[in-house]
Amino acid sequence: MDVKIGITDSPRELVFASEEKPELLEKQIHDALGSEGASVLSLTDEKGRKFIVATQKIAYVELGPADGRRVGFGK
Repeated sequence: MDVKIGITDSPRELVFASEEKPELLEKQIHDALGSEGASVLSLTDEKGRKFIVATQKIAYVELGPADGRRVGFGK
């Protein structure tokens, strides 16, 4: 699952691939953004790296299927 997080006041997006199921990722995001006590969203990529983002700085979150890595000049 590809995850793309837009950060306010930043021209770049945080983009990584996760092995989590889409339903679990969506629940984690909803819980972090909807809870008054949660101040960060914490997600882990497929290599085990952890990404922690302040919820008040999140502009948007995009979840999508992982693209297969393309090599060469094929279509």
